[in-house]
Amino acid sequence: MTHHNGSERVTNSLPIIAARGPVLRCKGWRQETILRLLENNLENAESPADLVVYMSWAKAARNWESFDRTVSALKRLEEDQTLVMQSGKPAGIFPSQGTTPLVLMANGNVVGAWAGDDDFRALEAKGLTVMPGMTAAAWQYIGSQGILQGTFETFSAVARQHFSGSLAGRLIVTGGCGGMSGAQPLAGQLSGAAILVVEVDPERIKRRVATGYCQRMTSSLDEALQWAVEARSSRQGLSIGLVGNIATVLSELVARGITPDVVTDQTICDPLRGYVPEGLSVAAMQALRDGDSEALKQRSLATVAKHVRAMLVLKERGAVVFEYGNNLRKHALEAGVSDAFRFGSFIELYIRPLFCDGVGPFRWIAVSGDPTDIHTIDDLVMDLFPADHRISNWIKTARQHVQFTGLPARIGWLGHGERKRLALAVNDLVNRGELKGPIAFTRDHLDSGSAALPHRETENMVDGSDAISDWPLLNALLNCASGADLVAIHGLGNWGQSAGVTTIATGSADAAARLARVMDNDTAIGIVRHADAGYASAEAAALREGLDRAMPGERTR
Repeated sequence: MTHHNGSERVTNSLPIIAARGPVLRCKGWRQETILRLLENNLENAESPADLVVYMSWAKAARNWESFDRTVSALKRLEEDQTLVMQSGKPAGIFPSQGTTPLVLMANGNVVGAWAGDDDFRALEAKGLTVMPGMTAAAWQYIGSQGILQGTFETFSAVARQHFSGSLAGRLIVTGGCGGMSGAQPLAGQLSGAAILVVEVDPERIKRRVATGYCQRMTSSLDEALQWAVEARSSRQGLSIGLVGNIATVLSELVARGITPDVVTDQTICDPLRGYVPEGLSVAAMQALRDGDSEALKQRSLATVAKHVRAMLVLKERGAVVFEYGNNLRKHALEAGVSDAFRFGSFIELYIRPLFCDGVGPFRWIAVSGDPTDIHTIDDLVMDLFPADHRISNWIKTARQHVQFTGLPARIGWLGHGERKRLALAVNDLVNRGELKGPIAFTRDHLDSGSAALPHRETENMVDGSDAISDWPLLNALLNCASGADLVAIHGLGNWGQSAGVTTIATGSADAAARLARVMDNDTAIGIVRHADAGYASAEAAALREGLDRAMPGERTR
């Protein structure tokens, strides 16, 4: 691959592959690591030529000129400077100080009255903003593994709440096998279920089969159901990718009187940017978008409505039904399904108790490109945490089943104090030369205190604070004050606000101090956010962890 100095056209040297090895192109490992994370986004991207990382929409940079300028800026960035990124475009390099972030980002943030779907798309079409997704514009994407453990944790919670702790002998039916949703087949298989994942684009299923995330593929619903019945009977986990439209398949299951045990969905639900109407291929959908976008929107919404109505019928028939945070219910409501919210979101139903304890997902990425760095950290995790700990069980599973894509990486769910413990131990490994290079610790925009998404992370908060976006903004500001290397604030149309953070273990004492502050403060504000909302378990966690909630003391007046 050619590496770019800012004057070359990047599109002439696709694919973009993240640099590996010990050679620096930047003025320090902190800057080099951030550049490699940007490249890694595109190495894993759904449509790299379009800078689209996933969701058929979420981008790593606004355009190729912005990408070139960003690469050039990172190469000349000093440690006492900060690169400011505005919606995927570098705005400037500013003097700062050695303890402040190297990169600050605001992506996709639009004033409320202009944040609706149509207005947002119009602003994007003018080249003024981007849809950042949760990890795309923040350069944190690590492929399907990024959502794998979260989906696995959700299925595990479903098993505990509804099926006496096990999904063996159960059938999950879901939609979506793309950039993020491609984790579903493996997560369902690892949970012990027979999981049927419906995806309209056969190439996406083929990619998951090739990387070990999906075991079988078919275009026949009858064949898929036969495989699923055999797996259920033998109580063996099995992942099946079915080429088809999820609305059609669910409606057919309703007509046949077949009720899965669990029904969810991770399709791209934007009616113009990824949701494929019944009767259209991906190519036909794209052609219709270019020729008559309003007709596409109406056909997409009609299919969304059919999709959700089938889910509602299956819920009535006894299936466990939930949305996986993709705004499916929001678009169905727009399409006229008045009771679309009669089933809930995975966060409210299964994940919020973890958030109240500050537990959530973060990931570590080996920028050396050497898989042995991750394997060494795997061993470290097993030494640091008890054998029955959530993270220990996950590492055992991931080692056996997860293939790396792009730079080697691992994701795990840890809570307050635990993240700092791991990060400092890893930094010590880097310092001692036991790893081939630095490790980037990133926490994307899904976490305890980093998001306000009223249809997902913050749906039905006990105090009604679903839409209060002060919390992700405060999270970002606190991580700046803590000395993170990269901090991003994302606007997600009129449905969310979030913040992400990256901090790099370079082995130095300075890195250790940064990691300690960021890892603890990032989880602490999540606990405080939920305690402030009135969750008793979060209040207990704040007390247990000695967090100063600035509660009333002596009267001051």
